[in-house]
Amino acid sequence: MRTLEPFLAEHPFLKDLAPEYIKLLTGCASNVRFDAGQFIFREGDEANNFYIIRHGKVTIQLFAVERGAITIQTIEAGDILGWSWLISPYICRFDAQAVELTRAIALDGKCLRNKCELNHDLGYELLKRFSHIIVQRLEATRLQLMDLYGAHK
Repeated sequence: MRTLEPFLAEHPFLKDLAPEYIKLLTGCASNVRFDAGQFIFREGDEANNFYIIRHGKVTIQLFAVERGAITIQTIEAGDILGWSWLISPYICRFDAQAVELTRAIALDGKCLRNKCELNHDLGYELLKRFSHIIVQRLEATRLQLMDLYGAHK
């Protein structure tokens, strides 16, 4: 039986992470599958995981009463989904929905937070990497809002 360790070690998001950290992450990892149309998480849910998308597409959405679901970004194989597991109060800030059959590696956020409490160097490494994801989501949100409000001028 193959472990997820080689995949995690080779993934660009985790590139150059110390081998002992990859082993710690592998202990928190599992394969998951989402059917087309299935919500992976909803805004307001407790944020317990992040995902490395292996196959498929996922939309990241905001819900507006006047407009319904607004797609902020569509991600696919190789992308990272979810950062709220790392930032207190650990609540999802967006909806995430599989557009098509999606396979991913789920990393348990509670497990990782415990490991980061015991190893602050690991926590700092993950925080540095996730800060880029957070900035990408904020930029995508900003661009989407510009499109929405620009269309009504």
